[in-house]
Amino acid sequence: MFIGREQELASLNKLYTSDKFEFVVIYGRRRVGKTALINKFIGDKKAIYFMGVESNAKQNLENFSKNIMEYTMDISADTSFLSFQAALEYVFKLAQKERLILAIDEYPYVARSSKSLASTLQLLIDKYKDSSKLMFILCGSSMSYMEDHVLAYKAPLYGRRTAQMKIQPFDFGDTCRCFKNFSAEDKALIYGIVGGTPQYLLQMKDELSVADNIKNTFLNPTSSLFEEPENLLKQEVREPALYNAIITAIATGASRMSEISTKVGEDTNVCAIYLKNLLELGIVRKEMPYGEKTSRKSLYAIDDNMFRFWYRFLPENYSVITRGASELAYKRIEPFLTDYMGKVFEEICRQYLWKLLLRGESPIEFVELGRWWGTDPVEKKQTEIDLMGEQDKNTALFGECKWTNEKVDLGVLDALLKRSQLFRYRKVQLYLFAKTGFTKGCIDMANKMGNVTLVTYEDILKSMITFYNNP
Repeated sequence: MFIGREQELASLNKLYTSDKFEFVVIYGRRRVGKTALINKFIGDKKAIYFMGVESNAKQNLENFSKNIMEYTMDISADTSFLSFQAALEYVFKLAQKERLILAIDEYPYVARSSKSLASTLQLLIDKYKDSSKLMFILCGSSMSYMEDHVLAYKAPLYGRRTAQMKIQPFDFGDTCRCFKNFSAEDKALIYGIVGGTPQYLLQMKDELSVADNIKNTFLNPTSSLFEEPENLLKQEVREPALYNAIITAIATGASRMSEISTKVGEDTNVCAIYLKNLLELGIVRKEMPYGEKTSRKSLYAIDDNMFRFWYRFLPENYSVITRGASELAYKRIEPFLTDYMGKVFEEICRQYLWKLLLRGESPIEFVELGRWWGTDPVEKKQTEIDLMGEQDKNTALFGECKWTNEKVDLGVLDALLKRSQLFRYRKVQLYLFAKTGFTKGCIDMANKMGNVTLVTYEDILKSMITFYNNP
């Protein structure tokens, strides 16, 4: 079952109908659904699909030749082209008469084994781009390779592409579409546990409880998810041990550079290099208080829910899990899940506000959304705001998100109002987000104030369904 990616498919189909040479670069992290997107797109079209393998140039050329022969002769043949240039030129010539798609998946494997491939592609694109009807797709999972050797200014293929797509994990709304049987709360929990990566979502079974899904995957030594983060790191970086230590430090509470450095026992300059790579891989994100540009207040957080869950709970329970005691391991994890979900709920609320803006339903037309933290000069202590977005110098919104089983009371609204007054906006819209609802006192005060929007988690789910039914 193929879910989501409507925007990406629409973009690819628009390029396809141009009936002229198109060169599309598709890239993104492993397991994110790039191959599924390509196969969905080419399913009803004339196309040659080739997936590179981590082998030598000879093996890749033989596989590529076989794919070409299967397309032209509709049979499997052992004939092989003498070179990649000969094979590619043959495809370019095929596309002079009719619209044809050539998709090379896992391009970095092929390019690493054939050092001249990028220059060969540059040569052929320049030679045939004005006469060819080829739609050429290059796809890769190695983010650094695609950005440095395909998209970068110094790369041979720079300036030849007509489009590029960085494929991101599903957002919360698309994740919900993958499951019919989970309860509303369970959908949020699943998103918090594995994020929006399609390959991980496929391993979640909505006929089982969330607890059983965790036990069957993360807490099961034979499951692929049990070793997934470490395996991914081994494919992307040279020294996974220190990367593991840094991610674990962040997952267990270290957020400032000094804290991370102390926890892993390495100099801050060393940690900075490793963190830069984790930022590029999309595993870690760097945050600054909303509206501030100085890095002095920077905090680091894990940007991928599956990595965040794994590194938060598995390392400390590793010995128990490897001995097959999944029940015991889960018993240790369960008390911390509500607290863990706090940040996940913030992200869900952030996506909700963006959806409102895109539909023209937001009372504040913000440009960005983010967190803010700093010193309250009145109370002389540190404070933070979960969500903040500015429209202009006079107009902004502020939000507070609570993932608790208790209804949000008037005290939470009062606190958000006071924090919003740390800024000098004349027009302010306050948002309170609650997992289970609001007390009567909070509802009455919100109605009286007139600039407060109360949103329950159920409201968010309904809004997401409406958005995807009427994009």
